[in-house]
Amino acid sequence: MDLSREQSLILMLDAAAKMQWNIALILEAKAIEAEKVRNWALNHLNGEAFLAHSDQVAEPLKMHDQLVEILEGLTRMETGLCNNLKAILVQNDGEEGGMDSGMFGGMDMGDLGK
Repeated sequence: MDLSREQSLILMLDAAAKMQWNIALILEAKAIEAEKVRNWALNHLNGEAFLAHSDQVAEPLKMHDQLVEILEGLTRMETGLCNNLKAILVQNDGEEGGMDSGMFGGMDMGDLGK
C-alpha cells in the first residue's frame, strides 16, 4: 500500500498527537506524586527534623535540584517534539509539501517552538 505524502504526514501528526497524550498522562501521574511529596515535606521537613541549620537548607535544595532536572528533561523532550512537528509543517525550500499552506489554512508555523 503506497501512501501519498499527505497521508504520510497525517499519520506522522497522528503519532505525535498520541505521544503528547501519553506525555500528558505521565505528567498527570507526576503531579499526583509531587503532591504526595509536598505533603510529606510539609509534615516532616521542619526545624526539629534536622541536627544543623546547614542540613535544613541542604535537604530542600536537593529536592529543588530534582525538580529542576525533571523540568529540564521535559523541556528537552518537548523541544524535540516541536522540532519534529516543524519539520513536518513548515514548507520546504521551494518544494510544495508542508501542510502549512493547506490543512492549516496558511497559518505561520514558524513561531511553533518559541
